[in-house]
Amino acid sequence: MNTILKEHHLVMPTYMVPIVKKFSLSFYDFLLLTYFWNYKEETFDVALVTKVLKLPESEVLTSFNTLMSKKLIQIETLKDGNGKRVEVVNLDLFYQEIGILFQESKKEEEKEDMYSHFESEFGRPISSMEYEIIHAWIEKGFSEELILGALKEAVYNGVNNLRYIDKILYEWQRKGYKSMKDVKKENFNRTAKNEEPKELFDYNWLEDNER
Repeated sequence: MNTILKEHHLVMPTYMVPIVKKFSLSFYDFLLLTYFWNYKEETFDVALVTKVLKLPESEVLTSFNTLMSKKLIQIETLKDGNGKRVEVVNLDLFYQEIGILFQESKKEEEKEDMYSHFESEFGRPISSMEYEIIHAWIEKGFSEELILGALKEAVYNGVNNLRYIDKILYEWQRKGYKSMKDVKKENFNRTAKNEEPKELFDYNWLEDNER
């Protein structure tokens, strides 16, 4: 019992779970990937993996080929302390996938936050139709900054209507605006143009009357 308790424990990072789902990994694939994550830069010793994971060698090799084919791991040739070339498992591809998942998760959080902005400004939950319209703006490439800017513009004008916001967004797109900085710059230039002092003629009315 003491021997079992003293064995090295495999630690599983929580971000490995969505990887398993995304790549439809089997339980054995998952165990092998967890093994590689714990034993970083270790040579791929089938006998050692079999001993640690308590899996048949055939299952280890099958899962290894699966992880290779799904581009989650790759073999890298390095030199050990004696200058001898050894093959180790490189997890850079796995880390790249983790980065992609984090970015996707962040975008989803931003979407949810944006929907809550609409509900806060409208003073009510948005409908499923409104949800789809906002989602369509995101899919068409409108930035969160511009969408929320158009929302503020509509609320400022007393309009709680997505059609009005839609017109604002497509007008800004037509003008090539990429951010609210572009919108503010245009508004500033327009205001400055409207406030230009009219030309004052230097005319002496008193002298004209004396003629």
